[in-house]
Amino acid sequence: MDGASLEAIAQIARSCGAYVLCDEVYRGTDQEGNGFTASVADVYEKGISTGSMSKTWSLAGLRVGWIVAPVDLIHRVQIHRDYNTISVGMLNDLLASIALENRTAILERNHGILRTNLSLLDAWIAKEPLLSYVKPKSGTTALVRVDADMRSRDFCVALIEKTGVMFTPGSALDVEGYVRIGYTNNRDVLVTGLARVSDFLRDIAR
Repeated sequence: MDGASLEAIAQIARSCGAYVLCDEVYRGTDQEGNGFTASVADVYEKGISTGSMSKTWSLAGLRVGWIVAPVDLIHRVQIHRDYNTISVGMLNDLLASIALENRTAILERNHGILRTNLSLLDAWIAKEPLLSYVKPKSGTTALVRVDADMRSRDFCVALIEKTGVMFTPGSALDVEGYVRIGYTNNRDVLVTGLARVSDFLRDIAR
């Protein structure tokens, strides 16, 4: 979400004194520039930003994250955290610190994967008559419309059984007629997988 949109939301929230919680776990994965969108905590005094090491930093297994919010709210969060978590593992903390100290190298690597693979996906979708989508501006997944006489779950079950390629059915996300495609895996795996899907699409078109 761009800065202007966040500012508009902040204005609405400010008019009634509401807090705005924004999960910014994908912040840093934009397709352009340095990868970072505006943060709600930077544009609104009652903005609450949450993030973690899982998406942008490729370290989901660490289960380490953060929250930026007004001081009084942070105090309430600390009390709740002490009640149900106390602390993360020291090793997890250390590995997260090492990663963030090397954030430039990690971001360069991950932006290369994100941007190269989305370009591949974009070119592939353009050649498939049964598929259409709005190209993502950020993140690691794409929601793709499938123009086929099949429900999305049936499509995905048949796809994985016949090709070994796994998509998430749109019905699981309350958007029937679509599939969700993750595109940040190994480049060769992506290319091979998309080629198999092309064969599958030709079969169902016939």
